[in-house]
Amino acid sequence: MNIQIETGWEKVLSPEFSKPYFTELVNFVKTEYRQHTCYPKGKDIFAAFDNCPFDKLKVVIIGQDPYHGPGQANGLCFSVHNGIPHPPSLVNIFKELQTDINKPYPESGDLSHWAKQGVLLINATLTVRAHQAGSHQRKGWEPFTDAVIKTISEQKEGVVFLLWGGFAKSKIKLIDADKHLVLTSGHPSPLSANRGFWFGNKHFSKTNNYFSQKGEKPIEW
Repeated sequence: MNIQIETGWEKVLSPEFSKPYFTELVNFVKTEYRQHTCYPKGKDIFAAFDNCPFDKLKVVIIGQDPYHGPGQANGLCFSVHNGIPHPPSLVNIFKELQTDINKPYPESGDLSHWAKQGVLLINATLTVRAHQAGSHQRKGWEPFTDAVIKTISEQKEGVVFLLWGGFAKSKIKLIDADKHLVLTSGHPSPLSANRGFWFGNKHFSKTNNYFSQKGEKPIEW
């Protein structure tokens, strides 16, 4: 089975593509896209990987599910296409950027410029049926994305993992914290952020300080 994905990722993830669960997952996704409106577009399902080559990877941000409204999901967690109103979590991410590193609030919600600098913006579930949050959970995506996180932990060094909210924090067991920097906080959703668990985490400046100390180029958030 031929999966179209960036060549570096294809090399390290190829063992997963031949496993029975992944074959079942592909069949499920193909059927869903054929019978229902699903997001993101088929060509964008692996956009997180295609925009962030494995050899350039520096940061991992883990979301849970793609946006399920029309025109929102673009294959990068928390990101939306140009011209699409910013969802509440993204608004709070940008507000934290403003206070943390004095960055003006961005017009565009497209985070592909982060990805191209080495930020993997990955959802645990890469597809969703329109207007049905969580509809593609427990169909095989989670074992795949868990394998992605584990592969990064094992084959890379000095990656910054930003784990926002309880779901993302549950992935900490897959990460070797002795060779990577793991930063945790509440989720940027209004429910969490308004209770004081998001704002002020300073994850963007902490990430760049970590790279600066190692003599590496910081991320232009």
